[in-house]
Amino acid sequence: MPARGRGAAPAGEAEGGEAPFWKRKRLHEMSREEWESLCDGCGRCCLNKLEDMETGEIYWTDVACRLLDDGTCRCKDYEHRQEHVPDCISLTPEIVPRLSWLPPTCAYRLVAEGRDLYWWHPLVSGDPLSVHMAGISVRGQTRSEADIPAAALEEHMVTWPGEDPMQPPEPARKRKRR
Repeated sequence: MPARGRGAAPAGEAEGGEAPFWKRKRLHEMSREEWESLCDGCGRCCLNKLEDMETGEIYWTDVACRLLDDGTCRCKDYEHRQEHVPDCISLTPEIVPRLSWLPPTCAYRLVAEGRDLYWWHPLVSGDPLSVHMAGISVRGQTRSEADIPAAALEEHMVTWPGEDPMQPPEPARKRKRR
């Protein structure tokens, strides 16, 4: 764990011993700075996803938004992203609970569900690189949508972005014998 500055509160605890803001506040009560700091920088939400129109099931791809920097997992032009990518969805406290495609490790989703952040979240660890060191981010694992035609997205489907690596795997299902 990285060293904290002298007098800093323990990870996950605000100064004065009170619970950190994400444990005390609901999403709509957060300041802009608190809201933005919830993003762990994993880049998972910036991956292209396919939806089965009959079942609503989401299929993840390793194809990222053209603005995602594959090395940092941050948007190359966050402030103006919707000018470049009009269908980029701005997260708000109102829509977070309705977005089934948010990764299970997403801090916005976790807080909306009343759950705590994982140990590797930069707000808990104190280290912005911990999300990468824990293997949660998409760093080095994506291709830019600028290089992949939309018709070829099915060829790039992957399962790892939709998984919660901190949860035990589901037990294998037994096949029924005929």
